[in-house]
Amino acid sequence: MTPLTAHPSPRFGGETDLPGDKSISHRALILAALANGTSRITGLLASDDVRATEEAVKAFGAHVERDSEGAALVTGRTWQSPAEPVDCGNSGTSARLLMGAAAGFEGLAATFTGDASLSSRPMDRITQPLRRMGASIDGGETLPLDLIGARLGGIDYASPVASAQVKSAILLAGLRTDAPVRIVEPRPSRDHTEIMLAQFGVEGGVEEVEEGVAITLGEQRRLTATELHVPGDPSSAAFIWAAAAMIPGARVTTRGVLVNATRTGFIEKIEEMGAAVTLDNHVLRSGEPVGDVTVAHDRLEPVHVRPEEVPAMIDEIPMLACVAALAEGESVFEGIGELRVKESDRIGAVAAGLTANGVTAFATEDSLRVIGNGAVAGGRMVSTRHDHRIAMAFLTLGLAAKAAITVDNAEPIATSFPDFTALMRGLGAGIATR
Repeated sequence: MTPLTAHPSPRFGGETDLPGDKSISHRALILAALANGTSRITGLLASDDVRATEEAVKAFGAHVERDSEGAALVTGRTWQSPAEPVDCGNSGTSARLLMGAAAGFEGLAATFTGDASLSSRPMDRITQPLRRMGASIDGGETLPLDLIGARLGGIDYASPVASAQVKSAILLAGLRTDAPVRIVEPRPSRDHTEIMLAQFGVEGGVEEVEEGVAITLGEQRRLTATELHVPGDPSSAAFIWAAAAMIPGARVTTRGVLVNATRTGFIEKIEEMGAAVTLDNHVLRSGEPVGDVTVAHDRLEPVHVRPEEVPAMIDEIPMLACVAALAEGESVFEGIGELRVKESDRIGAVAAGLTANGVTAFATEDSLRVIGNGAVAGGRMVSTRHDHRIAMAFLTLGLAAKAAITVDNAEPIATSFPDFTALMRGLGAGIATR
């Protein structure tokens, strides 16, 4: 347990680059490990979660090395049974996407494990469709699970939730069959897998249907090695943007950040709340939109997040709830039940942390209400519940509170944003070990 304390930081601001996007980093490694030839990946995130995926694809037989410029060179192979259980650490993306990718290799046998947090998270949302396609998966609804790959059939799957991990697991499994593969989501989830499949030469389609959005694989499913760039992570940028929005006089520019429409929910909401937001140097790199985002402080108004808006900001809701504490009035977050089964019960963790620091908050099974009064007292310890996003959200809130906020354990931050403390300090954040 490594506590950290964030002190009020009135001189926060500047310009910064960002670490690579975590979601795209996972997908780049997995698809490159499935492709014919050697792919070159720049900007890959160096975090515990992404390392778990890298070690896993190597265990399945892919070759990974770094060139003189630090880019990852990944040579794909026909996947084989790993010698040891595949330890996904704390990464749900690793576990769910790797199981999908491995399911279509006939005879491949692998046991998937994770840490205590990951082993409490639901896996039946992907094991059910993978079993329907023909994979053999033994175990309960959580890790550990034993998978035996098979000659898969197709699937027409109506997903009960808008989940990029569910969709991606099915699409990855579908690469190993010629049969039709179709997934219908009730609303769009992040589409990095679909974009990246096209970069590797795989055909697919997306269309609006009565039930929501239908995603299909085309006939061409052979992956050809390519060169990819991983843009800056908007989920990491959210903490920087939040600090700029909350601290009077603050102004920050984040360079080269992903601005994919399925990931811009947070930045759109803080702009709606009153923060000044601008986008410059908007370009397309490796199929993804990228730009420089500048955020400056202004008076904040309450926010209302509706269920259909949640997928575009699911990881950033804890931070947005903390921003809402600085607004004057009631903010409402609806349809966020998915946060109950993340690395922690994030609804409960956010409500408890806000309450401890003088903010009125009410939680239900799938909603949260935050009653802001324009200021946060701070001065108290927050239990992170071993969750990286809870730790970073409350450290960021501490920069704008009246008194310092301490988190009981900052170690989980390494799973997604290991440079968080150094980067924030470089912008003027008073984050210290005491």
